[in-house]
Amino acid sequence: MSFLESLNISGSGLTAQRLRMDVISENIANQDATRTEEGGPYRRKMVVLSSANNFKNMMLQNINEYVAGGVEVTEIADDQSEFKLVYNPEHPDADESGYVSMPNVDTLKETVDMMEAYRAYQANVTALNTVKQMAVKALEIGR
Repeated sequence: MSFLESLNISGSGLTAQRLRMDVISENIANQDATRTEEGGPYRRKMVVLSSANNFKNMMLQNINEYVAGGVEVTEIADDQSEFKLVYNPEHPDADESGYVSMPNVDTLKETVDMMEAYRAYQANVTALNTVKQMAVKALEIGR
């Protein structure tokens, strides 16, 4: 694996985790939104990540030529779980029985997901800095 491939892998991880943190922030910001442009309450979003090794890379890997892939965002999917029903007859979006459909965002789950994404981001920064330090040391050997 070359020096630049290592940087590309860490860079793709940084980009993916930053997007993940942005989506989690959006979920937390909209945890009380009962109306959206699509109609109905806000639906929690989730980032789907996958390996960036596609078929071509896998074939080249089988020919003894390693091609690093990293990670990529496949999609930003909506969580299809049920909305929370809260009894609040004075709310403008309450139904006939006085229940309001609230977004399916759980603050605790979002906080844990944010901590996980942050730790993954930190790990990628550490890997990036380690590769950078190794390159500097390799250049010092050549003096």
